[in-house]
Amino acid sequence: VLGGTELHLGWVVGVGAVGSLLMRVSLGSAIDRYGPRLVWVASLVVFAGSCFAHLTVTDCHGPGIYLLRITFASVIAGIMGAAMTFISGRAPVERMAEMFGMLGTSGFVGIVLGTQLGDLLLGTETIQRWQVDRMFLIAGMLGLSAALFAWGATRHQTRPVRRRRLPSWRLVRRYHPGTVLLVGAAMGIGLALPATFLRTYAAELSIPRIGLFFGVYAPTAILTRILTRRLPERFGLRPMILVGLGTLTVGQVLLIFVSSEWTFIAPGIVYGAGHAILVPATLAAGSRAFPNRYRGLGTTLIMATFDVGNLVGAPAAGAIVHFSGKVGLPRYPTMFLSMAVMLALAGLVYGLTTRRSTRPPKMRPPRRTPLTRPVKTPALVDIGVDNGSRHEAGAP
Repeated sequence: VLGGTELHLGWVVGVGAVGSLLMRVSLGSAIDRYGPRLVWVASLVVFAGSCFAHLTVTDCHGPGIYLLRITFASVIAGIMGAAMTFISGRAPVERMAEMFGMLGTSGFVGIVLGTQLGDLLLGTETIQRWQVDRMFLIAGMLGLSAALFAWGATRHQTRPVRRRRLPSWRLVRRYHPGTVLLVGAAMGIGLALPATFLRTYAAELSIPRIGLFFGVYAPTAILTRILTRRLPERFGLRPMILVGLGTLTVGQVLLIFVSSEWTFIAPGIVYGAGHAILVPATLAAGSRAFPNRYRGLGTTLIMATFDVGNLVGAPAAGAIVHFSGKVGLPRYPTMFLSMAVMLALAGLVYGLTTRRSTRPPKMRPPRRTPLTRPVKTPALVDIGVDNGSRHEAGAP
């Protein structure tokens, strides 16, 4: 609508992603200092404001659209980080992955409903400015509605105790979760590929639609999250991460064999299952490496690795597609195979460097001994009345 091209779109989104990445550590520190409640609600309000402010944009070349995109991406990082941190404190640490998974399931529901809303608002052959303005208005109002829900969900939360805080870089150096950061970056690369390259891949194969891929992706992810929600607690996070990486690797390979619209079903199912298993396990493994008082920093750190993977992976995948064609190799199959090898190597490095399970050991109940055997306490008995007040006593 503003006269920009795909090149301008890429720059706007890329600059926003860089701004979001730079803001994540500060947002994590703010969550730990002020609590998830304040950051969550404030981020949602600023999110709505950034949506409304897009109504004033009239030029795709000036700094305004870039600043708004940076604000938009940064507050989404604040929303996700605060929500994840709040959820992580609602259950024992061994069930953290389950909590992340259930929160993420609501996100998949939002993806399904959001794509339908987008088609309703912008599903015409020619998109007019008033349609785009209406989209931003509705998105902003949804953000304000979400702020009310976030305020209600956290109404009983107490603010963190004020204490002397170490610099963020020292905390990251002390508590970083090791090669889980590599897993996060690899996951960012793998999960971003369909949204970025699936449409151009389909166009090269003369396939008109890709909706079937995402149509099975989201329901499979929701079902997998429900069916596997207790497995991290039972088997630990390390096996779940390895299974998730392996599943995404298989999904990359299956994309090579796509030849028609219906053949998107198999990779869509595998991709959805891998997403559902890998994301909550990786988030839990990264955030639980930090003490509870620094959980916000840990959560935003592992989410920042997703951004790093996206920033590195998308240009790398595009370069593979471009240069493989120059040397006579099949463009997209070479890219998908290269990404599959990358995911497999990340899983191998993670598996070799994490020799013991990330699942905390289960505490055995104490043995019943004469010292720990429960003693029945006699009922309280009335020993008299003195000046109208009852005095009761029991066995010592």
